[in-house]
Amino acid sequence: MRRSLLWGTTFVLLVILLGIATWAVWSLLKGPDEPVTIPAEKVAEYVHAVIEANRTVYATNVVDKMQEKGIVEAAEHWRQENALPLPAQFLIDTGRVVAERGVGIRYRLASLSPIYVWNNPQSDFERKGLEAVARNPDRPFTGFVRIGRERVFQAIYADRAVAHACAECHNRHPNSPRRDYKLNDVMGGIVITIPAGP
Repeated sequence: MRRSLLWGTTFVLLVILLGIATWAVWSLLKGPDEPVTIPAEKVAEYVHAVIEANRTVYATNVVDKMQEKGIVEAAEHWRQENALPLPAQFLIDTGRVVAERGVGIRYRLASLSPIYVWNNPQSDFERKGLEAVARNPDRPFTGFVRIGRERVFQAIYADRAVAHACAECHNRHPNSPRRDYKLNDVMGGIVITIPAGP
């Protein structure tokens, strides 16, 4: 079990390192005197690509495989039950780690039908974004907004049930207001927040 988990974790880290290495090489080729400016939409796209890749690899190559082989289950109370974190918890925990780094980029899950109230939309912009990605999941909902005194760029991407564990968890959870999710259904959104200056 440990070997498979280590293998899955190693794969995820390699994907991240490949992305960082690609960006570093591209920056060096531009030359040291040319500042690199990337539009906020593109930064959000890059961040989302890494989030989506990490979660998909974790959900399908770790959670689904470990459960199929009967090695270990994914569970909501994974720390107490000596289980794997659910894919949503994996995303939430990585979002927490990123936020703790203090680089300003934050991401979280939100839904119009959440299991827990803290996953409700936190603003009118988020509510509109979740409605938009539910209608058109292939297109993010983006814009500049203010959170308190801070001006930020927010991008909301459709959050799909990337593995059977995602749909099954929501369908059987006692707090879930919806119980008919299937693989690849839109369950909510991934809200990415990027500092945008004054």
